[in-house]
Amino acid sequence: MSDEAAGRRPSIRDVARLADVSHQTVSRVINNHPSIRPETRERVLQVMSDLQYRPNRAARALVTSRSQTIGILSSSSTQYGPASSIAAIEAAARERGYWVSTANIEPRDPSSIAAGLAHLMAQSVEGLVVIAPQMRVFRALAAQPLDIPYVTLQSTELDPTHALSVDQMAGARLATRHLIELGHRHIYHLAGPQDWIEAEGRMRGFLEEMSASDIPTTAPILGDWTAEFGYYAGRELLRVRDFTAVFSSNDQMALGLIHAIRDEGLDVPGDISIVGFDDIPESAHFWPPLTTVRQDFAELGRRCVDVLLGPVGDSAPVPATIVPELLVRSSTSAPRPL
Repeated sequence: MSDEAAGRRPSIRDVARLADVSHQTVSRVINNHPSIRPETRERVLQVMSDLQYRPNRAARALVTSRSQTIGILSSSSTQYGPASSIAAIEAAARERGYWVSTANIEPRDPSSIAAGLAHLMAQSVEGLVVIAPQMRVFRALAAQPLDIPYVTLQSTELDPTHALSVDQMAGARLATRHLIELGHRHIYHLAGPQDWIEAEGRMRGFLEEMSASDIPTTAPILGDWTAEFGYYAGRELLRVRDFTAVFSSNDQMALGLIHAIRDEGLDVPGDISIVGFDDIPESAHFWPPLTTVRQDFAELGRRCVDVLLGPVGDSAPVPATIVPELLVRSSTSAPRPL
């Protein structure tokens, strides 16, 4: 190889020259074209190995119109739910021979949404998953026409033809019904941020289940998903102890609530029962272990990929909604009299 070639990454033309074939032949080998003789294929692959040549995926996409890449537009990849969804999609995509490229956006900045989409489209992604559970993101996306298959998570009412979701309302109703069936009638709801679609669904589920049992409610408390806020809310609520149970919109805030209750010298669940949502890995190890609503993120990821690429074999069409599961642990029990 020349000194010039040695000082840069090997190219498809370097492979062609050393294998004594055309660069079109190398391209056919890379793309598993059936017209290549076995001995030619082996010779090209050996040279590629010797040179440690890796095909340029973007260039390959231009030739084949296939990038083998799924794009994810995410506005909250640090939260447990979205982060778990991304990991599940990546695992399901790898099983189908695909890679995933993620663009993180700032949902309060419409230009960030457009830039994130442009970044993914420049990579010739074959499909798109939108994990941006703030309502303002979907309003911005409505002005961005997409010419590739896409699926949105937790946006059933905003984009019903492309939505795939865990039924947040059903999960919230399971949690609330569990407390009601234990005998609780004084139940508070610690909700998530107002603009989050999941938070809205869980709040609506709580209110509907309370209404169905003809139990009066107080206004839900709007939180920020953090254990710190759960602790702060718990300290404030305990100034006037007029409740026996709290349904928290996620497990982290539930952890903060348990901390606040213990700091007041009270017992969970003896004095106050707590239910969370998500079933984060640590929730089974809270003290007491947390009763919570579990979302099947692995199944959600598999369904996302099946929606974009089509089901494997003769599989049935992909259902748009996954029903969550209530996991009853030790943080809930029948109430004591106030």
